[in-house]
Amino acid sequence: MSPILLSLLFLLSGLLVGVIINALADDLPKRARPHPPRCPQCGHNYPPSQWLALRRWRAGCPQCGLPARRRPPIVEVAVGLLFAALPWLVPDPTTRFFTALYSAILILIIVIDLEHFLILHVVTLPGTALALLAAFIIPDQNWRLALAGAASGFLLFFLFYWIGQLLFGAGALGFGDVTLSLLLGAMLGFDRIFFALLLGILLGGVSSLIIMVLRRRGRFHIPYGPYLAVSGIVMLIWGRQVFLWYTS
Repeated sequence: MSPILLSLLFLLSGLLVGVIINALADDLPKRARPHPPRCPQCGHNYPPSQWLALRRWRAGCPQCGLPARRRPPIVEVAVGLLFAALPWLVPDPTTRFFTALYSAILILIIVIDLEHFLILHVVTLPGTALALLAAFIIPDQNWRLALAGAASGFLLFFLFYWIGQLLFGAGALGFGDVTLSLLLGAMLGFDRIFFALLLGILLGGVSSLIIMVLRRRGRFHIPYGPYLAVSGIVMLIWGRQVFLWYTS
């Protein structure tokens, strides 16, 4: 298959995965059973022809009149574009498939954490188990690297979590960030997890400085999890090159 056709196929797949991410981001924080796309206010079920938020752009709920939300089409477009780029960025088909799957999990974590300040164990723990099993079949990865990465990510951020509790009290760092580091370690392996955590810390630090300046005009807060998840996506795609560059 030509790269352009493959990229188009991944684009369409990404749009559909975006639909799933939006549905899960609505239901999982409420501990509700996942449903097809529906209105978050009145529960009106959209017909399959309108599951894609881009199809109902600017159209509110026909039952309760809830205005159209910006998040669903943004997520669909973002996931679609990311997936479309993967055939050009990740040559190996098996690695490409799991890069797409892991990126979707991390984007779900980003969306939920931004909206609810939650990183759900129902996402991170099954994702970790999946990543440990997938390490048996992903090229350039093995279960030892995945297990060592998961343990390293967990222990390092548990140490940060414990120190934060001692110095600043409850809420300094959520335990969800610890399980997210566990997940990232299983996805990336021992050779890439430290680069991902370092990048996440740098992103969080730069963003915190910007927020300190902007708070003069209004208060807002970005949780730490999205920085880690974004760094995880970056390392899923370019982590091997970063590791080889560093070791050479």
